Amino acid sequence: MAESVVRALYGKATSLNLNSKKMKDVPTCVSTITNLSVLLLNNNAITTLPAELLSLRHLAELNLGNNSLKEVPAVLGHLESLKKLYLFRNQITVVPPEVIGGLQNLVVLNLNHNQIRSLPPDIKSLSNLQHLSVLDNKLEEVPAELGHLTKLSEINLTSNKLSLLPQQLCQCKDLTRLHVARNQLTSLPEGIRALVKLQVMDVAGNKLTIFPIEELVARFALLEDRNRSSLVHRNLPHYPCLTALLANSSCCALCLGPFLTTWLECVHFISLKKDMKMRSSLTIPVRALLCSYKCFNTDGHSYYGVATR
Repeated sequence: MAESVVRALYGKATSLNLNSKKMKDVPTCVSTITNLSVLLLNNNAITTLPAELLSLRHLAELNLGNNSLKEVPAVLGHLESLKKLYLFRNQITVVPPEVIGGLQNLVVLNLNHNQIRSLPPDIKSLSNLQHLSVLDNKLEEVPAELGHLTKLSEINLTSNKLSLLPQQLCQCKDLTRLHVARNQLTSLPEGIRALVKLQVMDVAGNKLTIFPIEELVARFALLEDRNRSSLVHRNLPHYPCLTALLANSSCCALCLGPFLTTWLECVHFISLKKDMKMRSSLTIPVRALLCSYKCFNTDGHSYYGVATR
């Protein structure tokens, strides 16, 4: 380990890999490598970070996954250049607001597999955040301030204890993927159809009994549009905005029914030799979309749900 640090120091390295070194403490001499932009400390036994790390003014990526942190280290709030922060598989229970407030350039935040019960309202400071993942924690609520993060493209809140999602979530106009499987949701925010870029919404393992009214209306309109003699089909050309919205619909791989929002992303496997009549013996996954878990839970199909780590 010492050799790696010395070599990085004298070689003016911009990246330092100290993962899987069985470290309990980070050597303070790491802070002297001021050119570092990437620091990998994952798969160790680290419990704290030295305050001297605040001298790493150019650090853009920090991986502290799979360590023994019980809290988000305070020094991180001073690393203003950070764009990617990985804190998965630790023992973190609290995300201090003062740390979050100093990470305004963060693009990726991964807090998976911890014991976090809540996120601070100060999360609104992460104005450049695009990917937020808090999978497998103990979240009981999501702050309304999440709606301030208008650059978010993916949110993963799978396997928590959420009973509702804030209405303000509908303000995240760039959201393409929303994973909220295995929670305690009984409904989804009205107006979720305002998320026009949303491609995947995974809601498996909740207590949902109905789709949002917008999705039900969209599916009805899509079905009626297939019938050329229906009133809906004849009048759609008079509503160009609605026609444009419905043009983004998909078709269920099982029941062939139309839907607007993807509720389950799956794959099935095809043999290039058997199914495609090619010479290659490879078997490859092919993406497929299903309209509901009712379809997914039917017997006799070969589609597999896509899991997220």
